[in-house]
Amino acid sequence: MGTQFFHGALCHPPVLSIVLGHEAQPIEASLSGHQVCWGEEHAFPILVRDPAALHQVQGVALRDLTEHDQNRIAYFHGCFGQIMGEVTISIGAQRQKASAYFGPDTSPTAAGHGDFAIWQARFGDTLVATAKDIMHGFGQVAPNVMQDRQASLLVRGASRARAETGAGDAACSVRRFAQPQDVLVSAIASPYANFFAVEEYDLSFRRFDGTDSASIKRAAFISGDAVTVLPYDPKRDRVLLVEQFRTGPLARGDHQPWQLEAIAGRIDPGESPEAAARREASEEAALTLGDLLQVAQYYPSPGAFSEYIFSYVALADLPDGAAGVFGVEEEAEDIRGHLMGFDALMSLITQGEVANAPLILTALWLQRERARLRG
Repeated sequence: MGTQFFHGALCHPPVLSIVLGHEAQPIEASLSGHQVCWGEEHAFPILVRDPAALHQVQGVALRDLTEHDQNRIAYFHGCFGQIMGEVTISIGAQRQKASAYFGPDTSPTAAGHGDFAIWQARFGDTLVATAKDIMHGFGQVAPNVMQDRQASLLVRGASRARAETGAGDAACSVRRFAQPQDVLVSAIASPYANFFAVEEYDLSFRRFDGTDSASIKRAAFISGDAVTVLPYDPKRDRVLLVEQFRTGPLARGDHQPWQLEAIAGRIDPGESPEAAARREASEEAALTLGDLLQVAQYYPSPGAFSEYIFSYVALADLPDGAAGVFGVEEEAEDIRGHLMGFDALMSLITQGEVANAPLILTALWLQRERARLRG
């Protein structure tokens, strides 16, 4: 049995319930001499010691935790590199010893001050989805393995949270409108998990004749939601493409693994698709985009891939000299820009030199809308 103090993520009731595996009745508590911080890109708030902190950390406490509860909590925090320490908390007028989890970097200047309401609005749904994936590995996958996948788990969690809003439900005028019992999953395994992952599902599904299928095994390649954006200058009638080395064509045996593409990238946790498009344009082409025009939202290969793409055309000023070589060095990016007229782009598609679906789809959309945009 023991008392633990929680801040940040585990103050969010849905996350706490997932981590414990049952509902709980936490008590409001506070902690002096500390603060909650996070970096700009980190969805998981960290507790740091700060004797000079002007405000108490507001959180919750749980008493009489069982050993199993504590093991589940330790596993969840271990997946984020958190280390347990002793603190003295206040519950009403009473002060008592408790344990709490601290971030691996205990310098309060390493990250900005964390406001729980801001965190909850920006990352709450992502952490709920991520907690489900993490706790699925409890007793099966070591915390350090999960910690190595922390960034990709959060991206996947953000993608799952985006999907679980049910935004696609309105687009079911022809296809089946799925009900909760239409797909029954009996087991999930992860034979491979790194930056990307592969999951195997044992499942059955409702057939069109109303009966349930036999149990089948299906595998899916797991990745996060992504964005593509094609900068277009309607005055000059030109676009900017990017060129970079791609592993997919290499793995297929293609002699030409360098690809011409639209600017593209993963959508970070707490980031909108539109914000991701603007960030990627800055990183890959040093461009500041104007209006974003949505082309489509889609699964590029739904038979085996969880990836979901948001594609845009962006109005932009593309003078001579706008193309260069850019990319984020920490991500080993080496990206070359190409300025070309719209007709030249369509010629490359016809010749087969542009051979990826997002850019082809976007170019066809632009072909349809080009006269309107130029007018």
